[in-house]
Amino acid sequence: MKRIIIDHTKVTDEILNIIMEDYPDGYTDRDVLKFKNHKGELIEALEIKLNDDIYLVKVGTKLDKAITDFNEDDSDEPAVEEDDLDVDDDLLTDDEDEDDKESEKE
Repeated sequence: MKRIIIDHTKVTDEILNIIMEDYPDGYTDRDVLKFKNHKGELIEALEIKLNDDIYLVKVGTKLDKAITDFNEDDSDEPAVEEDDLDVDDDLLTDDEDEDDKESEKE
């Protein structure tokens, strides 16, 4: 299973649906994962499992707006398909890498 970091601009309708199902009353600080990316920047994200991948969706006011817009959207615009996502390969991590980082924290 690979982890893919995405921000509000790359969130698909399918991922937004999962967020709405998993967090119907909104998410709290307890739901947010905090970690540093390869550049040493602090990232705060929701973990969304979809198919064989884990999406780490960056949280913030822009994601909140995307969720609100999604709820209010009555248009028939086609959704962004998962295959159409542009993922920065530098942001991909393997489970083993994350497990090593977790071991270092303890």
